[in-house]
Amino acid sequence: MDSTILDSTSLEARAAILSALSDPIRLQILDDLASGRQCVCELQEMIDVAPNLLSYHLRVLREVGLVETSRRGRWVDYRLAPTAFDRVQESLPIRLTPGGRR
Repeated sequence: MDSTILDSTSLEARAAILSALSDPIRLQILDDLASGRQCVCELQEMIDVAPNLLSYHLRVLREVGLVETSRRGRWVDYRLAPTAFDRVQESLPIRLTPGGRR
């Protein structure tokens, strides 16, 4: 397989994650989910945006693998993906280890 294609895909995936993090509403969603699983209705109470806009931002975060969903009856719960931190760290141009060293 052509390594250029793999690198391009990897760069695109990394850029998508960094782009998802660049929006204040999405950062707020991630902050809110850091405390644990939240129902969409709970997120709506915490984040002052229209329901369709909240759904859009949640979809962006889900598509890049930073959040996961589960159904509970008619409710949809969101949580941080277990690999969210690793995915963000792997997207950075410089790989940092704890303590800020390469």
